Amino acid sequence: MSITVGGAPPEHAYVNSSYLHAVQQAGGVPVLLPPQLSGASLSRLLRGLDGLVLTGGGDVDPALFGEAPHPKLYGVAPSRDTVETTSVRVALDRRLPILAICRGVQVLNVALGGTLYQDVGSDPGTSLRHSQDGPRDQPSHKIAIEPASRLAETLGADEIEVNSMHHQAVKQLGTGLRAVAWAPDQLVEGLELTDASRFVLGVQWHPEELVAESEPARRLFTALVSHARV
Repeated sequence: MSITVGGAPPEHAYVNSSYLHAVQQAGGVPVLLPPQLSGASLSRLLRGLDGLVLTGGGDVDPALFGEAPHPKLYGVAPSRDTVETTSVRVALDRRLPILAICRGVQVLNVALGGTLYQDVGSDPGTSLRHSQDGPRDQPSHKIAIEPASRLAETLGADEIEVNSMHHQAVKQLGTGLRAVAWAPDQLVEGLELTDASRFVLGVQWHPEELVAESEPARRLFTALVSHARV
């Protein structure tokens, strides 16, 4: 006789190792903020941090910007949304440097009152493929960067090729943010604070996957760690 034991798999928390390697190669020490943290635990950890990286992942809950869910919405995790939006506000209050990546740039925008396109293929609609089929460490399209921006200064370029793994994107900008990089279809690929004295950058691509071959990608993490040391 055989017995099958059912049930849901245990809850888990993880981050892709490429983020950890990218921070460490720049001289930083990564500390993870899992979504299961209580408010008290998160507050205690945030007090000891010198900078914040917001990583990629599933979709942001559209309820946070007053919209009903799109049919293609996936991977929503309210506990993660809470931990990350709280972390953004604390980091901004403490004037910590922030590097927001892919989902992270969307979290940053929503935390500051902005909105998102929930599925760029249908709204606003685009023929450019933003969810590439190629390897994660290979670029798939170019972006243009405002030459006078902090992002261009940090990357050392006003045009680069990036990898692309997203189906959501920034729509209406959050308070205090400005768009400084765009894909060929004019979707926003980079954000920064209008306050030029602050190091707060958001990029829609995945520089952590490119650091082995891309000097601009390495410069992003090096700049983050340098500002964290200050």
